Amino acid sequence: MFMGEEIHVFGNWFIIHFTENEGMAFGMSLGGNWGKLALSVFRIIAIIGLFWYIFKLIRENASTGYVVCLTLIATGATGNLLDSAFYGLIFNESFYQVATLFPAEGGYASFLHGRVVDMFYFPIIQGYWPSWMPFIGGADYQFFRPVFNIADSSITVGVIALLIFFRNIAFKESKKEEEIIEKSIQE
Repeated sequence: MFMGEEIHVFGNWFIIHFTENEGMAFGMSLGGNWGKLALSVFRIIAIIGLFWYIFKLIRENASTGYVVCLTLIATGATGNLLDSAFYGLIFNESFYQVATLFPAEGGYASFLHGRVVDMFYFPIIQGYWPSWMPFIGGADYQFFRPVFNIADSSITVGVIALLIFFRNIAFKESKKEEEIIEKSIQE
């Protein structure tokens, strides 16, 4: 597919929409090549730290659900990292053309400087803000405008599940520490 090309899967509410972003949420980027490199290095460190923590939890027989949530986040982050690391090396630009795999002239970016491919688009509700609303009255409104990929979904599901089912884990650990400190003070 070329940049911006769409395939309507279910009417106008589930669309495969080919786009690329610089690797941050909602297409945000950090300034230029150094910003992209800093983002990639940060991701590598965060992923290594997260997998180390997951393996530590597994050795300690932590809750399976908690481990699964963290694994969803870590694997999603890894998927986006791999996409930005290698996509630019093995494809040429996809603006106004279908990108070529392993082009003779090389890819459009160097290692860790590629873009992340996003494709899922769910513009579920579309309309206009009421004219009486200040600043945004009459402007176009669309519920769920972001275009995302499977890795983004994995991260989102992991974070939401953590917030819903395991938000007290951090507080429980700090309460245990407080109880230990109180007992040692009382003795």
